[in-house]
Amino acid sequence: MSTNLDFSDLLRLIDERSTAFRAAIAAAPRLDVPVPTCPDWTLADLAQHLGEGRHRWAATVAAGPADAPPDRSLWNTSAAPQDRAELLDWLAESAQRLIDALREAGPDRGCWTWWDTSQSPQTSGAVARHQVQEVALHTYDAQLTVGEAEPLPVEVALDGVDEFLSTCVATTSPWPHDPAVVEYRTIEGQSWTLHLSAAGARVDRLAAPADVSTESTAGELVLTFYGRNPVEALKLDGDRRILDRLVAWEPE
Repeated sequence: MSTNLDFSDLLRLIDERSTAFRAAIAAAPRLDVPVPTCPDWTLADLAQHLGEGRHRWAATVAAGPADAPPDRSLWNTSAAPQDRAELLDWLAESAQRLIDALREAGPDRGCWTWWDTSQSPQTSGAVARHQVQEVALHTYDAQLTVGEAEPLPVEVALDGVDEFLSTCVATTSPWPHDPAVVEYRTIEGQSWTLHLSAAGARVDRLAAPADVSTESTAGELVLTFYGRNPVEALKLDGDRRILDRLVAWEPE
């Protein structure tokens, strides 16, 4: 699948969303408050997860083509500091390390990824694309924890629908139910069609008769994909059971 965002856009958005995440951490009354969208996590846990993850992916991109992710000893990171000022510096360093690794690799260099059977390539460019979504989603989590979360930026959300379907849903694992077609429509005017069959799950941008369709803003759809919004928040038409089966599906 193609994206309207070029590689420089992806690096810019990683930086922008990382900055917004740190602003939420800086504004929090304390760091031991629970994150409502991440059960059993505090804001400090969320910060540690985000920082460690950027170090891990920076090491993965720097390692180049591989059959497995790099050993933790190569992540070049330490535990998240407990002091807030030091934590903010650590988060900034982790984001910059990822951006530097991606910029040095460029968009087309191969590297290990967990989505080897999806429609997304195993490249640093695809990693950058997924990282935009991960940082944006956890920025939403942090903002919601300290007050009112801002809507996902439209350019992030529109690319996020395509990225999620291409990376997290598309697979060659057989769909274990009757063949089905799902259409995802956004108020911004873009739509995607997901084909489910014994050949797996494949997504395209071609219109086709759908067994079930959804309509919402792209941001609402991304938040639903990642479990932040209930499916009921979307406008649904057709067989809702297909969506329930899709949410419960665990491809081999």
